Amino acid sequence: MKIESIFRWLVLGVCWGWLAVAAGAETASKAFRAGAATSNVTPPLGTSINGGFHDRQATQIHDELHARCLVLDDGTTQVALVVVDSCVIGREIFDEAKKMVQEATGLPMEHQLMSATHAHSCGTLQAVGQSDPDPLYQRFVARRIADGVRRAWQNLEPARVAWGVGRVPEHVFNRRWHMKEGGIPPSPLGVTTDQVRTNPGVNNPLLDHPAGPTDPEVPFLSVRSVDGRPIALYANYSLHYVGGTGPGHISADYFGAFADGIQQRLKADRLDPPFVGMLSNGASGDINNIDFRGGQAKQPPYGQIRLVAGDVADEVARVHETLAYQDWVKLGAAQGELKLGVRLPTAGEIEKAREVMKQSKLYPRMETLEQVYARETVLLGEFPEEVSAPIQVIQIGDRRLAAIPAEVFVEIGMELRERQPGSFVVSLANAYHGYLPTPRHHELGGYETWRARSSYLEPEASTKILARVEELMGQLK
Repeated sequence: MKIESIFRWLVLGVCWGWLAVAAGAETASKAFRAGAATSNVTPPLGTSINGGFHDRQATQIHDELHARCLVLDDGTTQVALVVVDSCVIGREIFDEAKKMVQEATGLPMEHQLMSATHAHSCGTLQAVGQSDPDPLYQRFVARRIADGVRRAWQNLEPARVAWGVGRVPEHVFNRRWHMKEGGIPPSPLGVTTDQVRTNPGVNNPLLDHPAGPTDPEVPFLSVRSVDGRPIALYANYSLHYVGGTGPGHISADYFGAFADGIQQRLKADRLDPPFVGMLSNGASGDINNIDFRGGQAKQPPYGQIRLVAGDVADEVARVHETLAYQDWVKLGAAQGELKLGVRLPTAGEIEKAREVMKQSKLYPRMETLEQVYARETVLLGEFPEEVSAPIQVIQIGDRRLAAIPAEVFVEIGMELRERQPGSFVVSLANAYHGYLPTPRHHELGGYETWRARSSYLEPEASTKILARVEELMGQLK
């Protein structure tokens, strides 16, 4: 009996040892890690600056442009979040960068969320308006984005994570307005059925009421090392851009100013590895920083940028003080392609547009808005009947980021959040397919619906995209 008892205790001891090893392995597999880095993507002087109807050239670098990168790892799944200082970026550049990252690290392309900020004072990376990109600069940026993600990957370390939500309502205004009689001129394409006017002018006596709401929320993710050192903060705000830069200046607009400001407020300067602040563009396709009813105090160059960035950073820092960090959260990623129809011009419209273009004394450059949109009509005539848009969802704990490759209207982001609590939209993500109005806003017309390379998707595109986003979210559950 004594030998049997000893044998039983030996067996139990071995079993307990196995259980301890298994428990230890499970704990190890749930170790959460994070790493962040920036990569400079500033263009050379003389480069094209897009974001307007007419091209501009860079004559001064006010502040450097960056790809700001954050990599997260839950022990099983890894994801990357990247925000690039640029007006718009086409899929080819993003895919080239993602492929380089995947080849170097094994991180799947579908697990990398890359977005542009939509600052209108950056080097041209996608042909829009009358701005055309330099292929050398495009390849340079693709490589620099990939380098930033790879450096963030190399900086991975044990970390803790927390989510917060601030509110900054004072800087967001819907820029589409219903007007009193006589307040809506014909469009450059001769359309006289528009029911709203974009950017109608401050204190215009014909203002009636805004055509949509605003979203004041600022959701943000904070990650820090296990000893409390800030690693990165990724925020999201539904504000188009601010502007007010110097002539010919390269600048990251308020997105870059926020990154600097939140670093100062979190006392995260001069860290090793450096702290990375990030601000992505939310659902802001119809939102800007102009109070059309009340106006704004006149600011010097960059004054309004500093004001907006400072207020957003102040609010995020305030909420940041209340955060409860978690040792581990589950990560996930899902991506799918979605075919969307293109609003193509007819052969007659293209022929008429060619005649309008010939009226420009600066041909092939266009002078008037009518000529600019005529050129857009001709260029759209070369588009396919359908385009394939990458739709992506990144899961971080109980929060989900919906990456949409367009300038998403605010109602879409608010509807998604209502239907899927804990989610928010990252606009201009992974590709660029122009503005994304709702079907109702397509009926209202206005600038964001005028057919051009910046607005060509079918009227039902937002409905189809939301359905695909929710389908992908269902897969992650």
